[in-house]
Amino acid sequence: MTTPREEQEALEERVLSPYAAKSARSRGRERFEEPCPIRTAFQRDRDRIIHCKAFRRLMHKTQVFIAPEFDHYRTRLTHTLEVAQIGRTIARALRLNEDLTEAIALGHDLGHTPFGHAGEEALDAAYREFDPSARFRHAEQSVRVVEVLERDGRGLNLTAEVREGIRLHSKGMEDLPRGDGAAASTVEAAVMMYADRIAYINHDIDDAVRAGVITPEMVPRECVAVLGDTHARRITTMVADVVAHSREGVVAMGPEVAEATNRLKDFLWERVYRVGARSQAENVERTIKALFRFYMAHPAEVPGGAEAQAMGTGPLARVVCDYLAGMTDRYAGQQLIAHYLPQRWRGA
Repeated sequence: MTTPREEQEALEERVLSPYAAKSARSRGRERFEEPCPIRTAFQRDRDRIIHCKAFRRLMHKTQVFIAPEFDHYRTRLTHTLEVAQIGRTIARALRLNEDLTEAIALGHDLGHTPFGHAGEEALDAAYREFDPSARFRHAEQSVRVVEVLERDGRGLNLTAEVREGIRLHSKGMEDLPRGDGAAASTVEAAVMMYADRIAYINHDIDDAVRAGVITPEMVPRECVAVLGDTHARRITTMVADVVAHSREGVVAMGPEVAEATNRLKDFLWERVYRVGARSQAENVERTIKALFRFYMAHPAEVPGGAEAQAMGTGPLARVVCDYLAGMTDRYAGQQLIAHYLPQRWRGA
């Protein structure tokens, strides 16, 4: 008797693009598991990510603005959901594997630090203070979460395609490719790279306007002329352009929209991430550095810290880095108070 999973795998072979990843042809998991009779391999990965602890913590991690006064600012979780929606829209239009695209999107920021971009930079610097050869990148940490840290060190045992897509999703400050796609083995990973950029550019502009860091009039006029003057119009233009210019397994934007999108990315780095959040960044740096130094001096306060200390400074710094990266904003703040504020002042 044919199982629901086998029926879905057969449907993928008939319906999806020749360039789409097929779940029955997955490169598999690090540890063999019997296939689920109902879900495909990529659907199973998606569900594991949604149910893991690191995914739930995204609700209390900053996207850009730390501890906002109002309810409508994005968090790392709402960013993740917006990326997944955009990624699925593009994948469906191109007849790619929506389940793989969604799984990558839902897992892409699992390793992100508390306090947003500022937290990532601060943790990288604090980590290097104790291990100069080390570095912290949230995409690499997201892979570490699903391979090592979840399930008490056993990881989620995801497919190779999902783990690769998570690892390659971030381009940092680099421009989007102009027609040459992403360096990944699946087209879905390239879709995810575009979906992440489209999502954060547009919702960070929206939140920056709401916060009073910028005004709508400050958005570069040449970008408005190409992409539109509202949040919805910009996203629609970018997504439609990706669908129109992607072909034969290559995901791409047209030159005009890619140029305008890259210009908006540069605008955000100049006017929001590095200027609008500068005062926040200084506080974040002090917080992360103080906590890192405390845990290095008191390894028993970190799960697995005492064992790592016996192995040397490098392993201990790795454990402390993992612990800090997994914190939510509020938990990091609570730990700073617990470890540095005198007991008699805490209830004042």
